Amino acid sequence: MRIEPASHLQPAGAIPPPNETCEALARRLAAETEGEVLFDAASRGRYATDASIYQIMPAGVLVPKTERDIATAIDIARDLKVPVLARGGGTSQCGQTTGAALVIDNSKHFRRVLDLDVEARRATVEPGIVLDHLNAQLKPHGLWFPVDVSTSAQATLGGMAGNNSCGSRSIAYGNMVHNVAGASAWLSDGELVDFGPVSALGPRAADIAQHVQQLAHQHRREIAERWPKVMRRVAGYNLDIFDNQSEKPYTDDGSVNLAHLLVGAEGTLAYTRSLTLKLAELPRAKVLGIVNFPSFHAAMDAAQHIVKLGPTAVELVDRTMIELSLANPAFKSTVETALIGRPAAILLVEFSGSEKAWLLPKLKDLADLMGDLGLRGSVVHMPDDAAQKNLWEVRKAGLNIMMSLKGDGKPVSFIEDCAVPLEHLAEYTDGLSAVFAKHGTRGTWYAHASVGTLHVRPILDMRTDGAAKMRAIAEEASALVRKYKGAFSGEHGDGLCRGEWIEWQFGPAINEAFRAIKNKLDPINLFNPGKIIDPPKMDDGALFRFAPPSAPRPYKRIPLVPVLDWSAWNVQADPVTEETTAPGTGGDATGGFAKAVEMCNNNGHCRKFDAGTMCPSYRVTRDEKHLTRGRANTLRLAVSGQLGLEAFTGEAMYETMDLCVSCKGCKRDCPTGVDMAKMKIEFLSHYKKKHGHTLKDRLIAKLPDYAHAASRFPWLMNLRNSVPGAAWLGERLLGLSARRSLPAWRSDTFWRAADASMFVNRDMAIAAACVGRKVAVLFVDTFNGTFESENAFAAARVLKAAGYLLHTVEKDGGHHCCGRTFLANGMVDEAKARAGALVDALLPLAEAGVAIVGLEPSCLLTLRDETLVMGLGAKAETVAKEALLFEEFIAREAKAGRFRLALKPSAKPILLHGHCHQKAFGAVSPILDVLRLIPDAKPELIESSCCGMAGSFGYEASHYEVSMQMAEAGLLPAVRKNPDAIIVADGTSCRHQIADGAQREAVHVARLLDTLRA
Repeated sequence: MRIEPASHLQPAGAIPPPNETCEALARRLAAETEGEVLFDAASRGRYATDASIYQIMPAGVLVPKTERDIATAIDIARDLKVPVLARGGGTSQCGQTTGAALVIDNSKHFRRVLDLDVEARRATVEPGIVLDHLNAQLKPHGLWFPVDVSTSAQATLGGMAGNNSCGSRSIAYGNMVHNVAGASAWLSDGELVDFGPVSALGPRAADIAQHVQQLAHQHRREIAERWPKVMRRVAGYNLDIFDNQSEKPYTDDGSVNLAHLLVGAEGTLAYTRSLTLKLAELPRAKVLGIVNFPSFHAAMDAAQHIVKLGPTAVELVDRTMIELSLANPAFKSTVETALIGRPAAILLVEFSGSEKAWLLPKLKDLADLMGDLGLRGSVVHMPDDAAQKNLWEVRKAGLNIMMSLKGDGKPVSFIEDCAVPLEHLAEYTDGLSAVFAKHGTRGTWYAHASVGTLHVRPILDMRTDGAAKMRAIAEEASALVRKYKGAFSGEHGDGLCRGEWIEWQFGPAINEAFRAIKNKLDPINLFNPGKIIDPPKMDDGALFRFAPPSAPRPYKRIPLVPVLDWSAWNVQADPVTEETTAPGTGGDATGGFAKAVEMCNNNGHCRKFDAGTMCPSYRVTRDEKHLTRGRANTLRLAVSGQLGLEAFTGEAMYETMDLCVSCKGCKRDCPTGVDMAKMKIEFLSHYKKKHGHTLKDRLIAKLPDYAHAASRFPWLMNLRNSVPGAAWLGERLLGLSARRSLPAWRSDTFWRAADASMFVNRDMAIAAACVGRKVAVLFVDTFNGTFESENAFAAARVLKAAGYLLHTVEKDGGHHCCGRTFLANGMVDEAKARAGALVDALLPLAEAGVAIVGLEPSCLLTLRDETLVMGLGAKAETVAKEALLFEEFIAREAKAGRFRLALKPSAKPILLHGHCHQKAFGAVSPILDVLRLIPDAKPELIESSCCGMAGSFGYEASHYEVSMQMAEAGLLPAVRKNPDAIIVADGTSCRHQIADGAQREAVHVARLLDTLRA
């Protein structure tokens, strides 16, 4: 355990306890709890931010393992007078989970369902359970928890209760407060209290209820006058549980439930031990209508009429989000299914029920309504479940999509969930747009049109004049909210950005009542101080993640000369026109690297556990450190000097990057475009230049250089796998795990054993292409050419049988290499030399339009990715346009009617494991298409993340356990479950992992097609 001072990172105005107090806290936590005690600067920095614009250094972090750990930590913190801040997914957008406190992370170990009563539709859960994970457990029972927030893949129930979260379908199901039936929580004196219906409270809870009831009675007049009457009101404390003001009462029968006092309290009153939730029947059928509007105003005006049709959701997607989605390969095809022409906005209108046949007329009613409003033919009907799911995923990614704008200006969250009555929604949005224009910016809009809550974020540069504009816009927006009798805080809570507006909303008398509630439950101000009660100013620049020049410690990037080209990120953007300046003109002292890192907005999408790839290391460790967000935060802190001037090349940074397997899952799955694999290359280059390369680094990196010569002596090279003690010695000397077999060397490599008659020379290939003949370059990589040459031969036979002329690039004394092994070890200059030679060899063929077909995903896709940022110029772009994986090429040619090959049916089922880079570049669908060319084949994709090998990663002794945990998370169990299936895996490392972990042979798709040729 390291205890480091916070001097580099601490913004003024949020001073943590003195270092000696933090040291005492760390010592006692380490001695008296079983949890992980994290007090080093990098760990604290990773918990200093959430998805807001704020950053406050915590005193320290505890990741508890038991309830006793939490109770003990509260006692220790109380003794030492250190505040306590409970944290779940850390996705709050208003700064609720940032503070100079002991942060206790519930998300790693407190994620169980403690009790489930299916008949009563009740579940009791721990606060760290993620919403999607809860609903996955409820689905077999036909139930779900219906507060379906867009961050459901990472939001914890404890955090949702703290914020009083709402979700897309609140028009049907209400807010979090409407769906919590009870809570068990520790008070600041350490007593564990059950909160529930007032008719069944214990003595301590009953005393609290009486106090709150007296306050509600005392302020009855002010409550009637000042309390917003909309359902989407989440500011302050729920004093109105004794005097309901919401358009949707908190309970069905009008009774009072004291647990509702804790909902929306942002962890300031008590520390939640468990929550009892009301469940709902899972809708058996849904239909979706997408209304396309010619103007934003028309969409806003229509919302009040659409809700009268009884939808379960009405969600807005504005033009900016549409355009950004179309520019994202992960979303483009899905969004196109929802559009009619180029709408200014669309509304997603969902109807749900027990039978789809009963719902289809609802879509007709919607179309008829639009016709009555002068918008005939504006509705896309979407009854298909899969299509609906895909479109909802785009909508759920709305925040991250909006944050993918390049440049320092970003959509900023501070008025993003004001709620107004629907009849005023169009006027309110018109007025707010005028406010933005007045201040030289514009807003991005999306979300809950059904309940008058739109997530609107003006684009501001918080490094410069953003704070001043933020204050002015907030003041003018508040006037509009008051004019239309709305709520200033309608979903995401108060936190740091709206806390100061609580008194504005409710008046001084009710604000003092809130203080009295805080004093009753937490008289020593232990829990999350500075939220709701005595909050700071929203525009205190010292609290910003990107502190402006006027702040005591302004945000500055340290000068750094990058080895890769990050200039595409080094731009500025006009907030009104969205036009960006030329690459390299953004003023970034790191050449754009820091700006690329800063694209992470901390929304935590990388914490998801769905069928995507991101983030393999987090999925097996559940550590913030080993998460895309955690790495991005650490990089940001390092390149801005907040962890010390040498931190970027320090050991803490190395440890943070160590378990990144460079899967590129974040390249595709992260909507803001954080490419951690490329960032790891950049980091390793600088780190290794300072600390030097190990013998293992050099042996792995230079494998393509010596493979040709070494393969002449396979008996010698294979001794490590066969001689007793050799593997143990290899682990001691090189760090390669003795529990791993290494790839077997062979002398019959592709380059020695290839039949020359199968290939034509370069000039013949180009000439053939010029006259329209079918021709391709077979790019044979080091791994398939040296260790698994049967794959290369199979690919050649398949393409030849389909009528293609083939050429392959070689060089004297060996073969061409893409540079991948060098990149993986931070040797960028060496990688550039090899990749440059390969590009030069391929360029004449690419210029002639000859496809470059590769077998190994990580090698071929290097031509479409890293070679474009190595400074190789336009020639690399020309080659990249023609570079295709074997399966991509066949799928393309088959679709065009050019690939014809008679195949026999497979006698066995086919399971496919997608290589991470195939997933990142959208190349999994093509391989499924190719497998479906096999008669009667029904290939099944294994739902898995990274296999865990990731090049040399899984061979290393220090990574072996994590590697196997990654494989056991999905891949290996699926392989074992299907003992008779053919396993297809195009990645050489993936095949090796399957062989080691399941003792099964996996084959490249080329080999399978070759064996099934008729």
